[in-house]
Amino acid sequence: MKYIWFVLLPALIACSPSVKKNEIIASLTTDDSLLTQVQYQTFQYFWENAEPTSGLAPERTHMDDVYPQNDRHVVTTGGSGFGLMAILVGIERGFITRQQGFERFNHIVDYLETADRFHGAWPHWLNGPTGKVQPFSPKDDGGDLVETAFLVQGLLTVREYFKDGSDDERKLATRIDKLWREVEWDWYTNGKDVLYWHWSPKHNWEMNFPVGGYNECLIMYVLAASSPTYPIKPEVYHKGWARNGAIKTDRTYYDLETVLDHYEHSDDPVGPLFWAHYSYLGLDPRNLKDQYGDYWKLNQNHALIHYHYCVDNPKGYEGYGENCWGLTSSYSMIGYAGHQPSHDLGVISPTAALSSFPYTPDESMKFLKFIYAPERDSLIGEYGPYDAFSFSAKWYLPHYLAIDQGPIPVMIENYRTGLLWKLFMAAPEVQEGLTKLGFTY
Repeated sequence: MKYIWFVLLPALIACSPSVKKNEIIASLTTDDSLLTQVQYQTFQYFWENAEPTSGLAPERTHMDDVYPQNDRHVVTTGGSGFGLMAILVGIERGFITRQQGFERFNHIVDYLETADRFHGAWPHWLNGPTGKVQPFSPKDDGGDLVETAFLVQGLLTVREYFKDGSDDERKLATRIDKLWREVEWDWYTNGKDVLYWHWSPKHNWEMNFPVGGYNECLIMYVLAASSPTYPIKPEVYHKGWARNGAIKTDRTYYDLETVLDHYEHSDDPVGPLFWAHYSYLGLDPRNLKDQYGDYWKLNQNHALIHYHYCVDNPKGYEGYGENCWGLTSSYSMIGYAGHQPSHDLGVISPTAALSSFPYTPDESMKFLKFIYAPERDSLIGEYGPYDAFSFSAKWYLPHYLAIDQGPIPVMIENYRTGLLWKLFMAAPEVQEGLTKLGFTY
């Protein structure tokens, strides 16, 4: 009975049109119930909002000035990986039944088995109705190994959840295992000691994007090392990703160690906060260490730096403070933008603080209560907090992006129970890959 209120909440709102949803939410007095509420709403982005043919997550919810093409049919592979994990949260929280979740996963795997792949890697975007690649940019019309890694992270977590279940559930786990084994991670080295983000049959390696230095892509290297069929050598991680040790840094910001080199440009103290989320939806940073850093300290300090920056508010933006903080890549007044201390437009992206719950529970809870206060109900929609807002610019956008909504229910669940961390880290290949790269965990 614990979660029945949240399952019935949409029906209650529908039957009482004069009652605003946030007036109901405001009556929920416990932190626990508010966490469940935001998980329920953000889960629904991937459940009721799914693209029907594929069962996967639409890239976004609306046509708008930033993306004027009518692309409601476009699904995102990386964001769908986050969504797979969100659906597991939905099962465990009682938003849907295990059977409903299983049927949706079967639907998705049916689709992924026949959708376009390039040496086993899916593209960034797929055309939902056809399963064909939808170019993300003129030359980005082939395999995207980073988005594939985010999708595989979700798939392996689902595999672990069902692998000891009924006969049908074990069959689903076997089919997922086959998809995972078909990704040719080593192909994407292009014969060098680094992983490349893209390959296209039309444009080959022309995008020329070797992935090295710290960002959101650690999970790609971990999975590439973990592959039972197409693994990379450890040298690819140490020379390509870690740049022969140059990834380490002794820089501090707000008296907090940054641990690894976040610098894209000389004035960047830390990157946008999604760097602390995407790879760690399944990869458990607690006690995760290698010769380059302590990944719990890395991520906790990253979130705390953003918090202290917003409290300090050096640019004097309206609203910034201990209750309203967190910068990441999201919509903005000038289009999609990467928000971080060195590139601060006065835009707060709710996913930044909410997906940081494991690292900053007190600070994240302050933000959650702030944004769900009745006087800010214009910032909340049917799938939870809207993507971004700016009090200084008197701007908000009532739209959603899959890659921003997905980490919210997943990281909150990791904070509450560690569910997704436990599942993903139980995969024996992941354990072997981490050991191969020199991690302890």
